[in-house]
Amino acid sequence: MKKVIQAENAPAPVEPYSQALKVEKFLFVSGQVAIDPREGRIVACGIREQTVRVMENIKVILQAAGYSFSDVVQSTVYLSSMKLFSEFNSEYAKYFDKFFPARATVGIELMPRALVKFRS
Repeated sequence: MKKVIQAENAPAPVEPYSQALKVEKFLFVSGQVAIDPREGRIVACGIREQTVRVMENIKVILQAAGYSFSDVVQSTVYLSSMKLFSEFNSEYAKYFDKFFPARATVGIELMPRALVKFRS
């Protein structure tokens, strides 16, 4: 059985998708960008502030489903440039305790132009 998770304090989906789906004990969270849920716009700051915004959005989605960052086992991250990795990584790490999830991080500047739809 699946349950749609809709956190009030996270950005509402603008396309036909759910913020997250809970299937049995598993939670599948949709990708997030640095949208401020109060203003409905991407925060126009640097990568550190954008990372915090994304992680805060994910945090409220996790909480709405009864989870926390300590329950996360895998994440996938897309950065507009791998030059941002160090700053991103230092903020990302603050959201996890002793055990970090498995992670794939991709710099989309390395992807073919036809696959790149969004750049910050």
